Amino acid sequence: MAAVIPIIETDRLRLRGHRVEDLDACIAMWSDTEVVRFIGGKPSTPQQTWMRLLAYAGHWSLLGFGYWAIEDRQTGAFVGDVGFADFKRDVAPSMRGVPEIGWALATPFHGRGYGTQAVRAALRWGDENLPSARTVCLIDAENAPSIRVAEKCGYRAFDRTAYDGRTTLFFSRGDAPGSETAGSRNKD
Repeated sequence: MAAVIPIIETDRLRLRGHRVEDLDACIAMWSDTEVVRFIGGKPSTPQQTWMRLLAYAGHWSLLGFGYWAIEDRQTGAFVGDVGFADFKRDVAPSMRGVPEIGWALATPFHGRGYGTQAVRAALRWGDENLPSARTVCLIDAENAPSIRVAEKCGYRAFDRTAYDGRTTLFFSRGDAPGSETAGSRNKD
């Protein structure tokens, strides 16, 4: 059964479900050393990128949230990926069960405000549809552009650790980590 993935539009962007036709653009983005510099540091193979797209679709089917492809509304160009996931990361503090937002943009779209616009659009959807008022993200401590996007969108750093051999900052938006309501919007 295919999940219905909402389409979200902003003045410049369209967030939509990924399509098989996006694979070549995704491969180009995820194999770009500039794109992955702070996301694992190693370009993805075409197979790894295909598995990423399948994971995005699987999130929507299994959890009711996931990643969108970002496209330029005017040109239809593939801009990148944005969305929510639960990757079940083996990291402390644990983020399991809390939607983790993430984003990546193709290099030609860096520094043009697309990331902030896409994240804000995803968050508007998330505020109305996610099972958790709290969302989190991990950002490499040296990734100043992504840290700026997160902070502009209401995220605040709450911890620092090593992840994949690099210093990583944990950010949270919504309920404070450790509060009684963290991770749950619905009270009994």
